[in-house]
Parts: sequence; C-alpha cells; structure tokens
Amino acid sequence: MPRARSVTARLARREIHVPDREWSLESRTRTSPVGVRVDAVPEQLTMLRALAETVTLMADFALDEVTDIRVALDEIATCLLPAAVPGSSIECEFDFDGDRMTVRVIGLATRLGMIDEDSFGWHVLRTITDTLVVHETDTDGSGLGHPVVIEFTRRRGDGDAG
Repeated sequence: MPRARSVTARLARREIHVPDREWSLESRTRTSPVGVRVDAVPEQLTMLRALAETVTLMADFALDEVTDIRVALDEIATCLLPAAVPGSSIECEFDFDGDRMTVRVIGLATRLGMIDEDSFGWHVLRTITDTLVVHETDTDGSGLGHPVVIEFTRRRGDGDAG
C-alpha cells in the first residue's frame, strides 16, 4: 500500500488546488474568552493547569510565558482551595486581546482575608505577572461564603514580567 503524502508535500507538488486568496499563519489578534468551572478540590488542579497551558499555547505565547501563566494560576488556585466553602467551585476565565492574557479566578471562601499577600508564593506571583489584583466581598448574599476574585495579566514578549 503506498504511503500517504503529507498535505504540505501535496500542496508543494500542486496536487491539491487552493483557490487564490491570501492565507496567513499568524494567530488571530482577538479571541473569545475561554472558561471552566471545576469543583474546589485539589484533584482539579490538573485540569486548571492543562487549560492554562492549552489556551496560552493556542494564543502563541512563548514557552516561558506559558509556564508563567500556568504557575500563576496554580498558585492562585492553591491559595483558594484550603479556604473554599465545601461543595463550592472555582471558576477560571482566560481572555486574550492580541498581546495580553487576562486570567480571572473566582472562588467562594469560608472567611475573608484568606490570601496572604506577604507570602513567598505571592511574591512569585507579583514577579511573573504584569498586574495582580484581589477582590474580596463580605458576602455573596446567601450567607454561604465570601466571593474572592483574583485577576492577573501577562503580556506577550516581556521575558521576565516583574
């Protein structure tokens, strides 16, 4: 049985007809936000890491930038998990605008002030992100917990962001 030729080889030999139009291999400069909601349990960290890596790779970030975003998300989720209301979830949203990835992580905490912004992990977060903001709300209206929103951005091509 003859081996199938790759599409690239077939295009080069003009075995596949491509209509005359401009083709670009560049990534789109604007994408739709991508998000996921997972149970607030440590077993879901793998899902969040995988999503962070996939989204940033699809947005054509360099490997060191992909790692920075994945590590930042991992640190944030790890901070949220111990104080999460039992049975609650963590929501994570990625938004890319062409040169900057914005990541928003939302959880429901049992208490206010659960984020230690003086910790070593938080120092690392400030170093590998361009912006880092924490919003804590006194209550979610139901009395079940305190909504916490942590948002960071990472620009493409910054090398070391901090």
